[in-house]
Amino acid sequence: MQGKDTTLSTFHQLFAPVSDNCFWQLTKGLEVDKYAKKLTSLQLVELIAFAQLEQLDGLRDISNSFHDPQFSRAINLKSISFSQISRRLRSLPPQFIRLLFSYLTTRVGQEIGFENLRNAVGRIYLIDSTTISLCLAQYRWAEFRQTKGGVKLHLRLRFYEEEVLPDKAVITPARPADKTQMDALVVEEKDALNVFDRGYVDYKKFDRYCEEGIRFASRLKGNALVTVVRDLPVNADSKVKQDQIVYLGKDGVTKMKHPLRLITTEDTQGQPVVIVTNDFQLKAEELSEIYRNRWQIELFFKWIKQHLRVKHFYGKSEQAVENQLFIALITYCLMVILQLKAGYRGPLLTIKRLIRTCLYEPFTFFVQTLHLKPKRSSRGRRRIDHEGVYREVVRQVLAGEADYLNDVTYDPLVL
Repeated sequence: MQGKDTTLSTFHQLFAPVSDNCFWQLTKGLEVDKYAKKLTSLQLVELIAFAQLEQLDGLRDISNSFHDPQFSRAINLKSISFSQISRRLRSLPPQFIRLLFSYLTTRVGQEIGFENLRNAVGRIYLIDSTTISLCLAQYRWAEFRQTKGGVKLHLRLRFYEEEVLPDKAVITPARPADKTQMDALVVEEKDALNVFDRGYVDYKKFDRYCEEGIRFASRLKGNALVTVVRDLPVNADSKVKQDQIVYLGKDGVTKMKHPLRLITTEDTQGQPVVIVTNDFQLKAEELSEIYRNRWQIELFFKWIKQHLRVKHFYGKSEQAVENQLFIALITYCLMVILQLKAGYRGPLLTIKRLIRTCLYEPFTFFVQTLHLKPKRSSRGRRRIDHEGVYREVVRQVLAGEADYLNDVTYDPLVL
């Protein structure tokens, strides 16, 4: 069912947003393809994104993909060596990839509708980082511990209607602490609520956020010094155990100038969770629920590591690693746009799996397959009521209706 016009294929529709003339006008001054003789920056993005979707092991596997005439025709390139891909990946300016990622996050917002990205409490941003281990002998620039290397992906997600979207990313070696990237990731608009973990606790920054009206909610460290000013009433039926006005820090050393709100609640296992925030307007139950949703960013990290191959890198240089991580985020955004274009409300994993099987098919076929309902519905695995079967056999024996039990012709072992 290969379409004669490749512009109508699922491959073309997937990568259409990165071939937008509007974006290339924005990047014209970067001259990213000025010295490119064969592999353009767009083709490189398509190659690495394809490799991540297909879970290819290395650059040789990417190069061998051109033996497939459908792939070669879709990417408009007859062949390319693995060494050329390697050189292009490490020489492509990260500034260009970061700009492309920023452009796509804006495109996704436009497709969804920026108003639809707002929650009842305003815009919610989830901030966290994940560390990807590397071999220190091969990645000397990625110092982490004495015998271990690593790279850290600092990420900000927009949370809306139980969904998340990448919003901003910063990539560093694994050694710097999470809170060193707070200035880059915290959204300072007053209608934004920044939600992060205790790795971002910084009393000086918290004081500045209070002065400038920047809202935040964070989990508090277990060894924090807390001075309680007063207790606020709590609902006896909720999981919130305490709602207090407090000061954090040690007198004359680290004590904050501004009071904060400390909420003690429970997680799903009944373990206490202590949340600190400078939002005095929302209910304690609302803030507790918002912080519970912070776990969505952990699920996002797990998703991209499992399905977009960000634990294995195609290049050894710092620039190549950063480019590949950003291309993974770009691929995620492209799949979200494709999902919106197809009008599909199911899981994004279904989109990824179907892309792999319908990549060169017409996009109309992809959409039809995506929305195809199963021809028959399964009743699912049913549990056998062993106790009920036993009672029925006892009833038959007592009623003299169990002669069949003595008939060996009914024994499947004899048959």
